[in-house]
Amino acid sequence: MSDEVAQPDVAVTMGTEEVFEPSEEFRAAASFADPAIYEIAEADPEGWWESWAKHLEWSEPWSEVLRWDAPWAKWFVGGKLNVSANCLDRHVAAGNGEKVAYHWVGEDGATRDVTYRELLATTEKLANVLKDLGVEAGDVVGIYLPMIPEAPAAMLACARIGAVHNVVFGGFSAEAVRERMATSNAKLLVTADASLRRGEPMPMKAALEDALTQLPELKNVVVVDRTSALEGASDVDVPMTEGRDVWFHEAMEAAHDFCEPVALDSEHPLFILYTSGSTAKPKGIQHTTGGYLTGVSATHRMVFDIETDLDVFWCAADIGWVTGHSYIVYGALCNGATSVMYEGAPDYPHKGRFWEIIQKYKVTILYTAPTAIRTFIKWGREIPDGYDLSSLRLLGSVGEPINPRAWLWYREVIGGERCPIVDTWWQTETGQIMISPLPGITATKPGSATRPFPGISAAVVTSKGEIVEEGGGFLTLRRPWPGMARTLYGDPDRFVKTYWSRFGKDVYDVGDAARIDEDGYFWILGRTDDVINVSGHRLSTMEIESALVSHPQVAEAAVIGQSDEQTGQAITAFVTVDGSADPDDAMKTELAAHVAEKIGKLARPQRIIWSDDLPKTRSGKIMRRLLRDIAEGRELGDVTTLRDPAVVGLIADRVAAGEED
Repeated sequence: MSDEVAQPDVAVTMGTEEVFEPSEEFRAAASFADPAIYEIAEADPEGWWESWAKHLEWSEPWSEVLRWDAPWAKWFVGGKLNVSANCLDRHVAAGNGEKVAYHWVGEDGATRDVTYRELLATTEKLANVLKDLGVEAGDVVGIYLPMIPEAPAAMLACARIGAVHNVVFGGFSAEAVRERMATSNAKLLVTADASLRRGEPMPMKAALEDALTQLPELKNVVVVDRTSALEGASDVDVPMTEGRDVWFHEAMEAAHDFCEPVALDSEHPLFILYTSGSTAKPKGIQHTTGGYLTGVSATHRMVFDIETDLDVFWCAADIGWVTGHSYIVYGALCNGATSVMYEGAPDYPHKGRFWEIIQKYKVTILYTAPTAIRTFIKWGREIPDGYDLSSLRLLGSVGEPINPRAWLWYREVIGGERCPIVDTWWQTETGQIMISPLPGITATKPGSATRPFPGISAAVVTSKGEIVEEGGGFLTLRRPWPGMARTLYGDPDRFVKTYWSRFGKDVYDVGDAARIDEDGYFWILGRTDDVINVSGHRLSTMEIESALVSHPQVAEAAVIGQSDEQTGQAITAFVTVDGSADPDDAMKTELAAHVAEKIGKLARPQRIIWSDDLPKTRSGKIMRRLLRDIAEGRELGDVTTLRDPAVVGLIADRVAAGEED
């Protein structure tokens, strides 16, 4: 694969001509409205991060802000603190114990308002359960739960005693759980009897039984009863092995109420979170205590302009992903915010579920993924138009680049043209938001993540590492930041090779292609391996998808490179149209011409495949690997982690039958 990303012979038209300044009303009320913040942070980055660390409660002060022996960083050296105490105890001690931490909404319609005092009580008891079962500081505890309040309590209980949590997304398979528990040498697993999927209990504990027999290091399994009280749930099999498995509620009843939070070194491991790698082996991203909490609390406070006494914050991600770790649990709780936690799908039991929740709880800040936004576009604006969304004052985007059309629809339909949009770029590895507008300061451009967060240094470079002042290339980070991953669990050599070798040991290789415009704004083009090489010209899949979706009758699109004898790779697009379109050959021609106009003739899809939906994970990411297999007629692999596995079969059947029209 060629090292070059920029294509001077292909026009890049990612954005629109529109620029949106913060409204005077928003700017006047914003906590952060002075552009000098950027200059202050740039003049003294370590001093900037130290000022945010001082917002936390430390048991012992640090002696050194940063010790940097590239690529190894230590932040707030010698300082000690406890993350659980910073997220819970100090708020209760300050008189905010009755404040709601989570408005929890179950998929089945159940609701619970969990206060900071209640969450602290659950966390302390659960921490004692872990200790009673032999868990000590430094031990790894697996967490495999639905989106229920017991999930953040389990994370915080680990943090309270110095155990390292390893959360696995509740939609992953038993084999994925087994692999992550085995690789991390987990000592205990917290799981549930079942989760809910479209109203039906889906066994979790029973599905793990075979996997558990292959984990000799795993001594205990704590099982949360999520579904036994539901109608029809008596059919759920919950095998319990005596001496290993314990019911959560029974263990909690027997546990002591009080658990002293342990003062931990700033560099003590807080969690491991596995993410996909270029090989079959997942990477165990390891984050630590003081730096990570500083990074997520600072970015949560500034990017979302949080007013903790006024805002209701909804990060509509899953706790199983880093977005949930950083902005449902640690950043939000550290700042004393009230959040919404939703268990189910956006279209169950109806397509207005999101807007119903916003209306009921008067949500002021919504943080969701472009995939969800594109789905809402496909369903039609009449659905959100039927709800009162006037409480919203700020919108956020996370997970992948957002195309300009979706950005503008989000602003107009959901935000009523009054809500700023913070399009955030970051990764599991970065731990915290890295590039994003500050809503009271930054003028935004649809499709651009705009500027690095204060204190962050980013640059676009050529394959030789030379900084690109304007144009395309590889996105890099140029200095350490507090929330950065410290290593890959058990594999430091892979950590260095993957992230800190291509451009030098002091430059972080993001793995994303990006361009920087004349105003210094960053436009993320997607992974560098999400690039199609057509006759030697490298084209970003995200760029082509953005062009397709800018057509008024296209709701969603996914682009892949398909093997081609003549050109090396050919562009194949899977397209979902809205209800007003008639998908036929004439429209294929129209779409190809539309892409050629937006980008260039080389970017025209050679093949367009109509699809009623696209294969997505339960976190909303499109599985382009499966689409590539379908296009090239290969046997499909495991699809159990998809939100709707049937989608893949329907597309494959149509392609195999030659019914792409």
